Amino acid sequence: MYAMVSAMTPPLAGARTPGVPPRRSGSGEPDAGAPDAELIGRSYGDPEAFAALFDRYSAMLYRYVSRRLGPEVAEDLVGETFLVAFDRRRRYDLAQQDARPWLFGIVTKLVARHHRSEAARYRALRRSPVGETVESPDDEVAAMVSATAVRPLLAEALAALPRRDRDALLLFAWGDLSYEEVAQALGIPVGTVRSRLNRARRKVRAALGDANPLSREEG
Repeated sequence: MYAMVSAMTPPLAGARTPGVPPRRSGSGEPDAGAPDAELIGRSYGDPEAFAALFDRYSAMLYRYVSRRLGPEVAEDLVGETFLVAFDRRRRYDLAQQDARPWLFGIVTKLVARHHRSEAARYRALRRSPVGETVESPDDEVAAMVSATAVRPLLAEALAALPRRDRDALLLFAWGDLSYEEVAQALGIPVGTVRSRLNRARRKVRAALGDANPLSREEG
C-alpha cells in the first residue's frame, strides 16, 4: 500500500510543532525506554515529562494529518493534539501502555472539524496531473510512478467514503494501527472496525478497478 499512498503527499518535513514545551536538557536518557503510560503518570507531578510523548509521536501524527489535510495545517493540528492530550492526561487509562491509539483518536476528532478542507484536498488531488512515466530498473521508483498514476482515482475513492469509514481505513493504512488500536482510537468495538474497513476497502477497490493501494492486511 505504502508506495501508492505516500505519493499523495510530499515527504514529511520533520519540523517541530510549536505550542508543546521542549524536552528539558538531560531528560532524554531516562525517558528513552519508559512506557507511554509511565510518562503520562509521571507528568502529573512533572509536566515536562509529557514532552517525551511529543518527541516520540509528533512526526507520526504530522504525517497522518498531512496526508489527510495537507502540510499547511498539519503542524497546528499536531500541536493542538498534544495540548488537548496534556489537558486530559489525568483521564488516560494508565493500564494502556501505548498512547498511540489515544493520540490518534484525538487528532482524528480534530481532523473531523476540517472535513470540508479534506474533501477539497481530495478534489484537488483528483484533478492533479498524473505526470510522465519514467523508465527505471528500480522497483521502488517504478512503484512510485504507478502510485502517481492511481492518485486521482484514490483521492476520488477516499472523498466518496463516509467519514466514519474513511477514519477507520486511514487510521489503519496511514496511522499503521491494528484493528484493536483503531477500535481504541475511535471508541468503538473491534467488530465495528472490521465492518467499516471491509466496506471501505470494497469501495476503494471497486473505484480502482480491483487494485487496492490500501491493501495492508491484519495478520
